[in-house]
Amino acid sequence: MQYTLTRAHVHHHAEHLLQAHLRLDDYGDTCPATTLLAVVFAACARLTSLFAAALGLRDAPSGETVRKALLANLPDADELERRFNRALVADLPRALRRRRQRLAADLTLVPYHGQPLASDREVYRSQAKAGTSHFHAYATLYVVSKGQRYTLALTWVQRSEALETVLRRLLRRGAGVGVRPQLLLLDRGFYSVNVIRYLQAARYPFLMPVVCRGRKDDHPLGASGSRVFQYFRRSGWGDYTLTNAAGRRATVSIGVACRNRAGERGRVGRQALVYAYWGCRPASYDWVRQTYRSRFGIETSYRQLREGKAKTCTRNPVVRLFLVGVALVLRNVWVWLHWEQLSAPRRGRRCLRPERLRFKGLLQWLLEVAQERFGTRGEAHSDRPINPELMS
Repeated sequence: MQYTLTRAHVHHHAEHLLQAHLRLDDYGDTCPATTLLAVVFAACARLTSLFAAALGLRDAPSGETVRKALLANLPDADELERRFNRALVADLPRALRRRRQRLAADLTLVPYHGQPLASDREVYRSQAKAGTSHFHAYATLYVVSKGQRYTLALTWVQRSEALETVLRRLLRRGAGVGVRPQLLLLDRGFYSVNVIRYLQAARYPFLMPVVCRGRKDDHPLGASGSRVFQYFRRSGWGDYTLTNAAGRRATVSIGVACRNRAGERGRVGRQALVYAYWGCRPASYDWVRQTYRSRFGIETSYRQLREGKAKTCTRNPVVRLFLVGVALVLRNVWVWLHWEQLSAPRRGRRCLRPERLRFKGLLQWLLEVAQERFGTRGEAHSDRPINPELMS
């Protein structure tokens, strides 16, 4: 037998999930919580602001009313973060809690060209990207499991906040819902003495790329530091001790996986991929490379985050956190639907059918429900008479 999943089902589930965990209240009779969420979903689907989304819905409240309704429902940043973290794991399958999982943590930077609202700590500083070195930063914890790629935790990262503190906060939230790491797959941004010492003290196995530093091979004295591993011509193993500016040290094992770049456009020869690991025993060089490649699913989650995050020009960091959280929850809803509703049952393991509903298709369904509820605005006011050429 075949059953039909409709856009009304999807809209109801996403609306109920967010309203239950964010505890949204009605803003008078003009903008109840369901109306606010419908406008937010429309803004996410159209990649526009809440004001523009409300303007495009004929019978929806005005953009100013929607803005006031949202601000009236927003708690402080810490409380909003806790509510979103509960919403992210509300549909988490029990199977992911039964055994340790491979987890990935990463930092996403949203470029910001304005001034902070209340404190300089609201804006994160990093290497220039998109014409600015100022960002709103968010760290996420993600489970690396085929077909069940859920975002487990979200946290707002402020300026000068130590990455080991951010990582500790994410892992504690993951442990709070029963998901513990079998292996942590980390971005090269976490390659530092303090992060490594924390993970070793907490007994968390990890794998991450090495940031190669030191003299290059063409220097008269030869290569030095971790850059030595970059010039390996064959795959191999090793150990390396990092030292930071404060004199603290951390020792990690090194795995170098060499691969042939023949066939890549403009590149020839061999490339040495250098990884640092601890707490695990790699079976082979190729295992190191392929295991870290499985982490790239978190990059897909960030791409989908950009596909479903409404735009804003506000300086309020809590509003920006709200829009990021909504996009991540909608993505988790999409993952849950594919695993629980759209997968085909078979012996051994469910067969995923991603072609049945793409993430952009889910967003389009949410937009269509809002348009059915409020109608679309098919006219624009003008201060001039309509040109006859437009009517011919």
